[in-house]
Amino acid sequence: MPKTIRELADELKVSKQTIQYHYQRLPAKNRQKDSQGTNIISPTAEKIISDKVAKPLVAKNQQTGSKKVTKTSKENNDLVATLRREVEDLKAQRDKQLATKDQQISNKDRQIDQLTKLIDQQQQLQLTTVAENKKLRNHIQKLSGLLETSNPVRNQQENDKKEDIHKNKFNKSWWHFW
Repeated sequence: MPKTIRELADELKVSKQTIQYHYQRLPAKNRQKDSQGTNIISPTAEKIISDKVAKPLVAKNQQTGSKKVTKTSKENNDLVATLRREVEDLKAQRDKQLATKDQQISNKDRQIDQLTKLIDQQQQLQLTTVAENKKLRNHIQKLSGLLETSNPVRNQQENDKKEDIHKNKFNKSWWHFW
């Protein structure tokens, strides 16, 4: 049979606010209201809330139970000494790891500096190469201009040579008959 929040709180011996808190966090399908609008707790919701409320109580009882068993001061001193040694070992390991990491970072910084210098040198060489290529292109253009101006003279000389050869052939041919 469904219960109200107050009835469940009295049954579990907890405050009404505790039950209200857990009830509000239930999925909507597990929250119900009666005809007057009062929150009622179904058996399923009751089980969920009971489990949530019971867990902290069990944990609290276990803590108080463990306090009953006390260790002797010698055992405590031994435990403290062991823990201190472990802490010192962990600090030494941490310091060693940090030193290693610092060395690695330093090496990486040097490598980055070297790569930056190499990139700068490559850019300078590339700029020099581009400038030299421009000079060579200009020189080639000047030479091409000179060749073009000398081409008509050369063409005339070649034509004159061809005419001379043709005349010589004709002359040789004619003398051949005599």
